[in-house]
Amino acid sequence: MREPHRETGAEAKPLSPLVTWGLFAAWLVHDAEELLTMPGWTERARPRLERLLPSVPGESWDRLAVSRSHTAIAIGTVGAVVAAASAAGARTGGHSGFYRSVLTAFGWHAASHLAGSVATRGYTPGVVTAPTVVAPFSVWAWRELRKAGVPAGGGSWSSAVSFPAVVAGAHGLATVVTRALGRRNRRG
Repeated sequence: MREPHRETGAEAKPLSPLVTWGLFAAWLVHDAEELLTMPGWTERARPRLERLLPSVPGESWDRLAVSRSHTAIAIGTVGAVVAAASAAGARTGGHSGFYRSVLTAFGWHAASHLAGSVATRGYTPGVVTAPTVVAPFSVWAWRELRKAGVPAGGGSWSSAVSFPAVVAGAHGLATVVTRALGRRNRRG
């Protein structure tokens, strides 16, 4: 008989590193799409968005427009969180609450991409890989976790709260850094 896991008490069973490190790999594929398409998307989509959503103030669309450096910093920041979660998952055989919370958020956020494209009636950054990479990987990973004896659940509420906070924090950091770099470049 195997030793129970120290965090969950569940019987520990082998878990493929593809389940834990696969989260980071799936995130890389998905966010590569975002890195390639997010800069300039707002400007290209703005006429359509303003027709569809006339009650949204113009300043809101202005704030959504981000540079490639802003996008890269924000994506890199979220990537650090996903990499840390994958490492925690690998270290604990998938039992880490942090890993399971990030996996849950990653999977559910696919719905936000699809909803955004439906609402705006067109392409939004990340919508191609959301249903083809994000959702399938997440469903597969949860199946593998259950087979390995990892309890279901693991952060639905924390995921719902932390995901928007992490994304907002990443974009906040990107704004601060790109503004500071812009000031430095103007002085230099």
